[in-house]
Amino acid sequence: MRYFVSLVCSITLLTCVSIAQPVYDNLIMDNRVKSVIFSKSNIDDRYPIITLGTDEQLTLGFDMLANNNEFFQYTIIHCDEQWRPTPMQQTEYIRGVTFDNVNNWKFSSNTFVRYVHYDIVLPNENMRPMIAGNYVVKVYRNFDEEDIVLTRRMLVLNNAVSIDARVVPSTLAQHRFTKQEITFNVNYKGFTIIDPFNDVKVVILQNGRWDNALTGIKPQFIRDQVLEYNNFEQALFQGGNEFRFFDFRSLRQVSPNVRSKTFDSMYHVFLNYEESRGSKQYFQYIDNNGRRILGNREGINFNLDGDYADVNFYLLSMDPITTGEVYVFGEFTDWKLLPEYRMYYNKNRGRYDLNVLLKQGRYEYLYAIKNKGSDIPDEVHFEGSHSNTENEYLILIYHRHIQFKYDELVGVRKFVTQR
Repeated sequence: MRYFVSLVCSITLLTCVSIAQPVYDNLIMDNRVKSVIFSKSNIDDRYPIITLGTDEQLTLGFDMLANNNEFFQYTIIHCDEQWRPTPMQQTEYIRGVTFDNVNNWKFSSNTFVRYVHYDIVLPNENMRPMIAGNYVVKVYRNFDEEDIVLTRRMLVLNNAVSIDARVVPSTLAQHRFTKQEITFNVNYKGFTIIDPFNDVKVVILQNGRWDNALTGIKPQFIRDQVLEYNNFEQALFQGGNEFRFFDFRSLRQVSPNVRSKTFDSMYHVFLNYEESRGSKQYFQYIDNNGRRILGNREGINFNLDGDYADVNFYLLSMDPITTGEVYVFGEFTDWKLLPEYRMYYNKNRGRYDLNVLLKQGRYEYLYAIKNKGSDIPDEVHFEGSHSNTENEYLILIYHRHIQFKYDELVGVRKFVTQR
């Protein structure tokens, strides 16, 4: 698999713990690919989770900025709890073919920016996962698995345990007003777990983000087949702030947090000037916990008639940040500090600027700093952190399969911060 050697040298490609052990992530390998959304079919549920043995399906949709369609294939790869490929053959966890063509594509309609929209529905009659756990959907070009277009993480659940969870302000006094603490119990009655301390793995996500997921959490107590997780030092997240947002689902009418719109050969959207909220008082309002909503209020099918616009962000700052670089950060950046979303400092106007191509929709985002020597986003500087911010959490429980020695997803629980 020669592509792992080349990908390890790129900041936008697969992260590897070694050349032979890739760690799969949500990545886009072709900069013409835009507006990737992987969610439950027919409902707005952005967690790509299906339950084994049910009729649940996921839809992976994306646009390719091009005038002509391309010939894509896709496959799914089973991974362990850390998103490394398991040593099993694909025929051991896939029922049907091990790869298939992407046959569902259509050209954009009545748009100034031309693109082709592609959809993949999983599972389908040709390809279906047979076991639970982590999977990666890999889309590639012209039967060449080294010519990867994009990858997406997918979860298949064998629902065997129940989870009771809640989120509260941190018990630790120094974090009481800035961090949120997750406490939860896992009830595995009727399910055999021989060694709970070593065979059970826990992953906790905040707002669907993998970049700051908590792992390595161990139970404090085991009582009557219930694992109790209440370590007030381990399961802590920054509370953060409510997400900033703008809405340009209409290109003809006034839009929230949009200052103006212009048109030459394409649309240009200019957002309001914004300031740091790092030292400001918390202000509560309802958001979508970082999710974007693609849509065209004047159209019929936003997948095909939603247009792209050059969107301009402005963050006021009298002086440039000396500790690192400033980025726009959100679900639409795959929760990554991507080069195309790095802002530049406009010294003459005393602000950070960014212009980027986005499809019509309602977007939520934050401003983050990439500090020197670190790839971890620092949102606290510009956004602040408050323990009473409303966030959405997802707990994933994995169990090491006794016979086949793979990490099986056996429990999922989604819950939100109580206002």
